[in-house]
Amino acid sequence: MKVFFDNCTSPVFAGSLNALIEQDDDEAHHVRRMPAYGFADSTTDVEWISKLGADNAVWIVITGDQRIRKNLAERAAWKKAGLKGFVLAPAYQKTPVNQCASVLLWRWPEMKTFITSAAPGSMFELPINRKPGGFVSLAV
Repeated sequence: MKVFFDNCTSPVFAGSLNALIEQDDDEAHHVRRMPAYGFADSTTDVEWISKLGADNAVWIVITGDQRIRKNLAERAAWKKAGLKGFVLAPAYQKTPVNQCASVLLWRWPEMKTFITSAAPGSMFELPINRKPGGFVSLAV
């Protein structure tokens, strides 16, 4: 499984999670650090959504961008790609990066199990706490 973090998240999240999950042959990547995919700082949401959807790997997306669900082009690309993902709750914006990263690491085993059984094209809000569950389904 591969985990993708977009430009609305800190590259620290991908690096921290990757250090945890690579022992299980999983990977975490930030869009700004994926030149092999042709991604850069300026990569649009539609571009990365389409490329990940066309890739043979199983990708899980973690984003801070609620607009993917509302922008018509991004929403259409998301549905077509059949990706699954988590949208960080708004509280992540006001929380120090180290605390956000610790929540992601703490919750990762549960997130992985949960998202594996989710339908393609689904998104869930990821609350900023360590309580089990609480993944809210978001309309796409």
